[in-house]
Amino acid sequence: MKAASETRSPVIIQASRGALKYTNFTYLKHLMYAAVEENPDIPVALHLDHGDTLDSVKKAIAIGFTSVMIDASHHSFEENVRITKEVVEYAHARGVSVEAELGTLGGIEEDITGVVKLTDPDQAVKFVEETGVDCLAIAIGTSHGAYKFKSEPKLAIDLVKKISDRVGIPLVMHGSSSVPQELVKKINHYGGKMPAACGVPVPAIVEAISQGVSKINVDSDSRMAVTASIREVFTETPSEFDPRKYLGPGRDAMCELLKTKMIAFGTAGHADDEEFKKIITLDEMKEVYAKK
Repeated sequence: MKAASETRSPVIIQASRGALKYTNFTYLKHLMYAAVEENPDIPVALHLDHGDTLDSVKKAIAIGFTSVMIDASHHSFEENVRITKEVVEYAHARGVSVEAELGTLGGIEEDITGVVKLTDPDQAVKFVEETGVDCLAIAIGTSHGAYKFKSEPKLAIDLVKKISDRVGIPLVMHGSSSVPQELVKKINHYGGKMPAACGVPVPAIVEAISQGVSKINVDSDSRMAVTASIREVFTETPSEFDPRKYLGPGRDAMCELLKTKMIAFGTAGHADDEEFKKIITLDEMKEVYAKK
């Protein structure tokens, strides 16, 4: 939120299933209330990342999530459609938007393991028509985690425009952490072991945005920024035991990294755009969905 405030960026804050297992739902809800209260002029959406069942979606909506993802991409196309449609019907009745995924990403994120299977444009059109989903996560060769590729990736950027032109809804790019090499070096310099960690170059992400991607998922880079900072404190000041003295620098490091993302991805300066002047409530969105 500090990064968003300093760059004047609207922001989507995500919590994955793993994050929800780690935290207490009540604490999470009130942390978000505090974030909004402290930054009343920053547009914020709270999004469930990689929800795997209707039950996980229901729990997120119950505590106030304004957007949810149902990821049934590991199932058959028909089963993915069935599960996603069920979630869309439940969420839209409560004014909540839904993201789904078609195709599969490589790598590992928490308990999600995948082998790359690029999204088929024809299937994407059929999927969107049959489910009524609000936005679609597509597979163009990106991968979860910090160990995505052995060398610089070749992404299927051409797929983005093909799919975007045909489905007419916002597209989402998962597995988009760039794994900054300066952070890899810093972590390893201070005792870490992250050999061969490689991510998606920022220019490739920017190109995908220009072709129709509207939402970028970045997670590993933030974790690396915090870890590098904490390792530095532990190494340079081994007598330090006050968590505030290493978690504070870690938080600041994450903030600075996220500011670079917001600037690179083009969200900086848009918090004051006219379209954000009026907040659409969930009740108002219920009416919008009911008319579709």
